[in-house]
Amino acid sequence: MKAVALTHYLPVEDPNAFLDVELDKPMPTGHDILVNVHAIAVNPVDTKVRAPKDKVEDAPRVIGYDASGVVAAIGPDVTNFKIGDDVYYAGDITRPGTNQEYHLVDARIVGHKPKSLSHAEAAALPLTTITAYEAFFDRLGIDRDGADQGQSILIIGAGGGVGSIGIQLAKAAGLTVIATASRAETTAWVKELGADHVVNHREDMVAQVRNLGMTHVDHIAIFNDMRHWDAAVELIRPQGGIVSIDDTDLPMPMGGMKTKAASLHWEFMFARSMHKTPDMIEQHRLLSHVAKQIDRGEIKTTVSEVLSPINAANMREAHRRVETGQAKGKIVVEGF
Repeated sequence: MKAVALTHYLPVEDPNAFLDVELDKPMPTGHDILVNVHAIAVNPVDTKVRAPKDKVEDAPRVIGYDASGVVAAIGPDVTNFKIGDDVYYAGDITRPGTNQEYHLVDARIVGHKPKSLSHAEAAALPLTTITAYEAFFDRLGIDRDGADQGQSILIIGAGGGVGSIGIQLAKAAGLTVIATASRAETTAWVKELGADHVVNHREDMVAQVRNLGMTHVDHIAIFNDMRHWDAAVELIRPQGGIVSIDDTDLPMPMGGMKTKAASLHWEFMFARSMHKTPDMIEQHRLLSHVAKQIDRGEIKTTVSEVLSPINAANMREAHRRVETGQAKGKIVVEGF
């Protein structure tokens, strides 16, 4: 089968950063399904895994953490899928990745693809959807069905992949969304996705939010990096919560959090699959839930560009664009 792999960890400009290779087609056992991959998306985690380092793989390594495709075979313990089902998922960072024609994945972290989306449109969603969903509803404890309607959430870094789906999930839950964006293009993008207010995270966020008439916000999601920590602590309401996806080494003074009795949460969407938690099935459930929201027209895909076919050259180009930090939404690569 066709695959895009790496043996050395090189700058994306290097023509050998990715290689077109042929690998043996795997077969599923246990809870695994075999997916015929139709489209993949590139996330910042892909570029971090591929980032230059002094390491050489003995055999070609396939990475990739988003996919949409069709079930080609199922393991004996699989009960929630059948051959021919359309699926979308974000995979498992501890296993071979999705940048291959046929991919093994645990069915408990796979969702039924939204019927209204193409494979390219669906591939843009899983990793960022799981991240934003878990950040809001599992970590911050927001009610996804609207019991917290009218509460406010500040989404820092709202123009990227996680923020783009996060805006929509928060709006569907009835929250008032303050999104941050720093360029005209991303400002227009987050407004199109439903943000109620937009502030610039390269300027004084505290002053901008307070100019909206809000002294504090109920929830804060940091979806870029922790250099905004001090502003977040200043803006979170007493007994509110902050969630972050950044594994930072920056200082994070906690005095303001303590005096507000505010909570800090970390979101890592691979935690369930990495540690084989008893509730792994929740990722299947949440992806299938969001698929229904999409098919009802409540949420739309966050794909911004589609490259084709899935090969080493296009993978390098997709990684290059993500590494600029200027991409809005998601970049998808489609078709082997």
